[in-house]
Amino acid sequence: MSDSRRDLLRRQFDLTWALFEYHLDRLRPEHFLWEPGPYCWTVHRGADGTWVPDWAETEPDPVPVPTIAWLSWHIGWWWGVATDHLRGRPPRERTEVTWPGEGAATVTWLRELGAEWLAALDGLDESDLEAGASFPWTEDPQYTVAHMIGWVNAELMKNVAEIGQLRLLRDSTAGVEGQ
Repeated sequence: MSDSRRDLLRRQFDLTWALFEYHLDRLRPEHFLWEPGPYCWTVHRGADGTWVPDWAETEPDPVPVPTIAWLSWHIGWWWGVATDHLRGRPPRERTEVTWPGEGAATVTWLRELGAEWLAALDGLDESDLEAGASFPWTEDPQYTVAHMIGWVNAELMKNVAEIGQLRLLRDSTAGVEGQ
């Protein structure tokens, strides 16, 4: 039985999403801003009350450990922009993507991003997958929409694993500290 590339990409996404749902169901407000070490990237309240992520144009060395708050903002940023590209909308700038805050608002936001992504993915056919894609790369004819979707799946799996590991570490540390 031959499956289309879209079906394969969809199954790959579904596997990653199932792992994400496992962690989303278990996230509590206190997980988001917990800092696992002294050198972290997180989000901070700006003067206007919105959340502003730590950021550097050039990746620092060493790379800061991200908080779940930062990772969830990061997912919202790159995934939102990938969806903009897939839907043919002008892509948002990084500074236009605002993190909703600790807890249910962020979980809802991420689930909405997932639903929008799947709606776009399910509407693609083989010719759509062959179209050129410039995100997350610069204009280069060798990269297609299928490549972008594969990148989204890989990036999401990496970020989901990071969130899961931070959640587990925070819970195990809180349990030890509470004894």
